[in-house]
Amino acid sequence: MVEIKRIEPTKSSLKRFTQFQIDLYKGNPYYVPPLISDDVNTLLPSENPAFDFCEAAYFMAYRDGKPVGRIAGIINNQVNKDHGHNNARFGFIDFIDDEEVSAALMKAVEDWARSKGKDKLIGPLGFTDLDHEGMLVEGFDELSTMATIYNYPYYPQHLEKLGYEKESDWVEFLMTVPEAIPERYARVAEIVRKKFGFEVLKYKNRKQLKADYGEALFHLINDAYAGLYEYSKLSDRQIQYYIDIYLGLLNLDLVTLIVDREKRLVGVGISMPSMSRALQKSGGRLFPFGWYHLLKGLKGKNDRVDLLLVAVKPEFQSKGVNALLFTDLIPHYQRLGYKYAESNPEMETNNKVQSQWELFENRQHRRRRSFAKNLK
Repeated sequence: MVEIKRIEPTKSSLKRFTQFQIDLYKGNPYYVPPLISDDVNTLLPSENPAFDFCEAAYFMAYRDGKPVGRIAGIINNQVNKDHGHNNARFGFIDFIDDEEVSAALMKAVEDWARSKGKDKLIGPLGFTDLDHEGMLVEGFDELSTMATIYNYPYYPQHLEKLGYEKESDWVEFLMTVPEAIPERYARVAEIVRKKFGFEVLKYKNRKQLKADYGEALFHLINDAYAGLYEYSKLSDRQIQYYIDIYLGLLNLDLVTLIVDREKRLVGVGISMPSMSRALQKSGGRLFPFGWYHLLKGLKGKNDRVDLLLVAVKPEFQSKGVNALLFTDLIPHYQRLGYKYAESNPEMETNNKVQSQWELFENRQHRRRRSFAKNLK
């Protein structure tokens, strides 16, 4: 018999909630664990500013007193208002290969969503787009990244049996870093530079980057991603939160800003050394030795770089700004010894983004999906 318990949002209970996933995937060579402290802070209402406009409920499944599954129910009131929806989300979902368990977990969130008057349940999604989203449906034998969900192949099978259907897909590409900048990229970059008066801006000091463009960077993300599936606009408090968390970690050689003649931000490309192997070695913990593996991942030798973020002002999308970004970034990739670049998830319908990879040797190596089920 499966017992479902609602989990109170305390640090101790959320650590157990997060640890379940790490235990479930122990020994899996493709799974990349989160930092437990990061996930706990994301799930804590007292820590995550997304709770200014979100609400959530957490559930765990037990059999004979042993945890066998977990799930979060989330309502993003801002997205519902902005997009005219009345949806609830599910996320942070993991379970053993047992249909009784998956059915009990989904029922718990469905009942919670109905009690809140919601019409549809979609996911897996987080509170915002900076959380992990999309259930893996292809690429189970590919090393995951720190920015994405890994799950066993049986997950989507269970959801489909429970009446969930495809809502949207993301695709991911693995590119080979070229030995030279593609001629077309270099040519387009020069045209864009001259036509619009754009210039590449690099920083050596993180504090100065934060002061000059920290807020502008996240406002640009809001503008560039506004039309994407279920995008949750970042609030001013979230922007300050993410500035403090992320900008201090970046290798500034891998951060490229594009500005116009008035020094206004029109494009940004942010990359980061792949932290997948380092996170695997850390087991999701900073202490006692996890910090060493993470520091080594940031500073040590690595043959893979993650393209965390590319954002361009909507009025300049498809006008060659990406070429300007990558003509700056590729030489840094080469110098640092990167052989491969991970695109991370892109909407399968986002042809603007995917067209930029055509000049590189690439393969689409993962696909992930958002599922939906009507509740009425």
